[in-house]
Amino acid sequence: MPRKQLLTALAGVSFALSMAPGAFAAESRLKHEGEFIVDGMIFGLPEARVFEEDYDGPPVVGDYLTALPHLKPLDYEGNRTHHVRLDTFAQEVEVAPGYSFTAWTYGGSVPGPTLHVREGDRVVFTMKNRSDEEVVVTKPIRGGAPYFAQLQQNPYQKNAPAISPVPHSMDFHSGTVAADDKWRTIAPGESIEFEWVANYPGVYMYHCGTPSVLMHTAMGQYGAVVVSPREGFPTDDKVDHEFVIVQSEFYLTEDGDGYRYDHQAALDRNPSHVTFNGHVNALNATPLRAKAGDRVRLYLLNAGPSDTSSFHVIGAIFDRVWYEGNVENEWRGMQTVLLGASNSAVMEFIVPEPGAYKLVDHEFADAERGAVGTLIAEPRN
Repeated sequence: MPRKQLLTALAGVSFALSMAPGAFAAESRLKHEGEFIVDGMIFGLPEARVFEEDYDGPPVVGDYLTALPHLKPLDYEGNRTHHVRLDTFAQEVEVAPGYSFTAWTYGGSVPGPTLHVREGDRVVFTMKNRSDEEVVVTKPIRGGAPYFAQLQQNPYQKNAPAISPVPHSMDFHSGTVAADDKWRTIAPGESIEFEWVANYPGVYMYHCGTPSVLMHTAMGQYGAVVVSPREGFPTDDKVDHEFVIVQSEFYLTEDGDGYRYDHQAALDRNPSHVTFNGHVNALNATPLRAKAGDRVRLYLLNAGPSDTSSFHVIGAIFDRVWYEGNVENEWRGMQTVLLGASNSAVMEFIVPEPGAYKLVDHEFADAERGAVGTLIAEPRN
């Protein structure tokens, strides 16, 4: 075939492919000038906007933002645009009986709320730095996320408002954007708005990216985003219970009658406490519950900020594990799942019989510092 005819034929094929249903559906998801699609994924999102607003409403807004260990099911079809607000401010929180400190939080808890979206969804995110004002999260809040009612049902952190004016930012590991734009630092009283698209499925960390990142993270600014695969997991119709667990370290030292963050201990990787879901009793005073024979799915994130996690359920074997929460990364029959700082996994196990099943970091120094939880299994019938 002559070169000219070949080029004409290829152009026709290219046009036909561009008009294929999948390509058309992808093109219809573009929202702003400058956005483009590569391999079905959206890039080139608008520049972040920093502004001031007279806002004192709910600090967490979004239908799919929940408190640990809850995960809101995705009850919609196709791709969705989520309008999410997650303000940052200080709270006095307890991480173990008698150990409280002034934490820097997203939404008032440590870890912060869990966001659940689907691969391909778009998130329009707003955050106000309210670190210069007292924000109360322990009373009923109208217009907020499901997070608040769930948080108030498990008051083990004994939240109390505090003031600690500090610049902050937001870094979503689930977003594929220019960090120097979207993750920029804002001062107390300022707000930022930007967008990101959930291009990849997985369980992702979010955290403050303002220096010292170690300090801001260890002070409490982190949480999880669950991006469910577009076609789901192969066991979705078999799972009886889903729970989210975030492991993290605290570095506290005595300060008068209370405790404060110890930066040298953080640099030395010598935590005072290692916890599941922000408190040594979070999964003991309020254990997870299932029945014998149930299939339990755990979305586990090791937020660090620095240590590894060797997660194990005593008496069970992980039937299936998807490393980082991606269906392409499947393991089977695992006794322990090793995760570095900010790594994650979706893991499932079948509860073999009634009893108490301990969830532990098998690095036992961390377990003795608090990384222990419980699942209570009742009889099958």
